[in-house]
Amino acid sequence: MTSHSDSVLDKVNTSSRPSDLKITDMRIAVVGENNWRWPIIRLYTNQGLVGLGEVRDGASARYALMLKSRLLGENPTDVDRLFKKIKQFGGDARLGGGVCGVEMALMDLAGKAYGVPAYMLAGGKFRDKVRCYADTPALRDPKEMGEALKGRMERGFTYLKMDIGTWIAEGIEGGLNYPSGMLETTDVSHPLTGIQITDRGIEAMQEYVGTVRDIIGYEIPLASDHFGHIGLESSIKVAQALDQFSLAWYEDMIPWQYTDQWKRLAESCTTPVGTGEDIYLKEGFKPLLDARAVGVIHPDLATSGGILETKKIGDYAQERGVMMALHQAGSPVVAMANVHCALATENFMALEMHSVDNPWWDDLVDGVSKPIVENGYVQAPEGPGLGIELNEEALAEHINRGNENFATHQGIFEPTDEWDALDAHDRTWS
Repeated sequence: MTSHSDSVLDKVNTSSRPSDLKITDMRIAVVGENNWRWPIIRLYTNQGLVGLGEVRDGASARYALMLKSRLLGENPTDVDRLFKKIKQFGGDARLGGGVCGVEMALMDLAGKAYGVPAYMLAGGKFRDKVRCYADTPALRDPKEMGEALKGRMERGFTYLKMDIGTWIAEGIEGGLNYPSGMLETTDVSHPLTGIQITDRGIEAMQEYVGTVRDIIGYEIPLASDHFGHIGLESSIKVAQALDQFSLAWYEDMIPWQYTDQWKRLAESCTTPVGTGEDIYLKEGFKPLLDARAVGVIHPDLATSGGILETKKIGDYAQERGVMMALHQAGSPVVAMANVHCALATENFMALEMHSVDNPWWDDLVDGVSKPIVENGYVQAPEGPGLGIELNEEALAEHINRGNENFATHQGIFEPTDEWDALDAHDRTWS
């Protein structure tokens, strides 16, 4: 007699049995050139399926490898359970890179096992394509900056971003005042540097942004970033002076940890303020959102917790009337993970792309239409999981080139047997 379960299985593809799937290995390839390095993760399984993830740009591949022993033998389709098992080993900024990269690979494997795109596992999509904005390197001459941004518009981008920093005020005599040595350091938190922008410096920044706006117009959103290590009061002066230019948001004017200062900043200007690329987990975003201290959040999926956790962050922000943009500065692997999250999150606005001027970036993966970013958008992928596969020939051409300081993992997915066992007691409670 045929059981009900047998009759159901007769009607589905059982070439992959998700309930029997097990993780058997983790390997790494570090891709990048000069100051860029992207540790790409592969999770292998007993059924031949391979999952792709990526540690955040600049972080150590070891952040992922230390998780290997905790994943071997596990079923990768148990994404939420495994994420809760390993999330204690992540943290803010690049410390979360290993956990987040593994989560992407788990979602890739789960999608492949069930034959659906990762965004379907996150609840389905709200849109058919993802709006992108291209990071645009700072230029001293505001006319050149405006023309560079206009070039982005001509390539189809409908959202723009540029840096507006203390370097503008520094170029003017009397534009800044600061304690000796503080301008050169990047290791002192903004409110503790004593760097202040003068009225002359403010005027220079207004002239710079005004020139850019005259070139690109006011119809297109223009966000701003990298203001420099200035304190709250100088940040407020800058924000109020630039409000007239209707910028999309002011990003990371002060460190994300200072919720009370963010609230004061938000209440002092008429432009949305936002932060988030260094914040880990929804719990990290809650203080800012609960205090109504930001008008936009800007998580980096490779820090914030991966695809599902970042969607939860976006949903929580939406409940408080806050939109979500996404920070991204990695390879096409993490870029596509972001695309899946963006597709599945209703209050998503735009995804940052750092490599639209990189001639070999698209070559690293196959399975999606090229160019990946076309006319300012990425189309929703239709393949299972992340919808991409690696081009190992292209990877081989860009393994850790010029990264003498990061000499580990010069090969492509070499054995990592030394990470198979770990003597540790991981429980967080007694």
